[in-house]
Amino acid sequence: MEAHLRLSLASYPVISFGTGSLVRLPGPSITQPNVYPFNVISYDQMYSELSAKDARLYRANGLLTMLERNRGVKFAPERWQDWPVGKPRLEKYKADKGSRGSEGGVVDIVITCEERCWDAVVDNLLERGSPLNRPVHVINVDIKDNHEEGLIGGSAILDLADSLNAAAREEREKAGEAGWMDGTGDARMGFDQRVPEILAEWQERWPNLAALWTLAWF
Repeated sequence: MEAHLRLSLASYPVISFGTGSLVRLPGPSITQPNVYPFNVISYDQMYSELSAKDARLYRANGLLTMLERNRGVKFAPERWQDWPVGKPRLEKYKADKGSRGSEGGVVDIVITCEERCWDAVVDNLLERGSPLNRPVHVINVDIKDNHEEGLIGGSAILDLADSLNAAAREEREKAGEAGWMDGTGDARMGFDQRVPEILAEWQERWPNLAALWTLAWF
C-alpha cells in the first residue's frame, strides 16, 4: 500500500490488489489472526472493529497505524483474481487515490512486492486466456514486509515508474499515439522492447532489491 500511496501522490493512475484467499491481519496470537474477505469489508470497518477489540494491542503492533494509512488510500482491499479486467471502474472507486486515469479498468504495468504474488499474478493471467490480447509487463520488486523496507521499496517503485513513463513518452513522441491506448502500434512495440533494459538500469540503482520480469497478456 505504501507503493500505491507514493505512486498516486506522484499523479500516476494506480489500482492495488492482494492475491491471497482472504485478508489476514495479526491478531492476539499467531494462531488467532483477524480474517476478512476481499472486496467487501472496508479499511474503515477494519479499523473500527480492531479499535473496539483491543486498541492498545493493535496500536502497539502498528496495525491501527497501517489501517489509518490504508483507509486514506482506498475504500477496501481488492483481490487480483476477482478483478474483471476491462470493466470500467467508476463511482465505487472514485475516491480511491490514483483512481483518475484507471477508469478504463486496464493497466500497462503490474508491480508485485513478493515473488509468490508475482507467481500468482502470472498464473492467473495464463488462466484468463488473454481475452483482450493486450500486453502487460509483470514486474516483481522483492520488499520485506516491514515499515522501513516498505518506505525504501515505495521510493524504488516510484523511481521505476518514472523511468518507464519517460520511455513511454519518448516512444509516443517518436512514433505517434496510434494504437497506444489499445496496447498496440509502433510506439507501444518500441516501449515493450525497452522494458528489460530499463529494468536492468533500475536494478543497478537499487542493487539490494531483487527483481523479476515477464511480458504477459490480458
